[in-house]
Amino acid sequence: MVDVSAKRVTVREAVARGVVAMQPRTLAQIAAGTLPKGDVLAVARLAGIMAAKRTAELIPLCHPLPLSHVDVSLAVDTARARVTIEGRARVEARTGVEMEALTAVAVAGLTLYDMCKAVDRTMTLEQVRLVRKTGGRSGTFVRAGER
Repeated sequence: MVDVSAKRVTVREAVARGVVAMQPRTLAQIAAGTLPKGDVLAVARLAGIMAAKRTAELIPLCHPLPLSHVDVSLAVDTARARVTIEGRARVEARTGVEMEALTAVAVAGLTLYDMCKAVDRTMTLEQVRLVRKTGGRSGTFVRAGER
């Protein structure tokens, strides 16, 4: 692991996003709550939050962090037949929470896939990316074209 002991403790926040693209009929079933495994969006949200809390166990050499906030939101986009996932993580620490936000999005997307694969094997998890991060020595980063 990188030695961060000389860094200052600051409030750090990260936002990541990703997309699960699917067939329109699959999205309609998600929105209607008629899939056999239940409320896909609620379960995927919870899986993403739980994953963020375990990031250091999943990613080698990643610092374990005392997260002060994690949130995952999933938005149904009927026009494009996809679900957009956003993960947010916050901490007061010597290192950032980008990996926690990214892990939340990735695991929420994988959970969505798992819960829907029986009806749609064509789904894809796409565009998992860091959108914004604040805090620390390097300051603020905002990906071009993102808000």
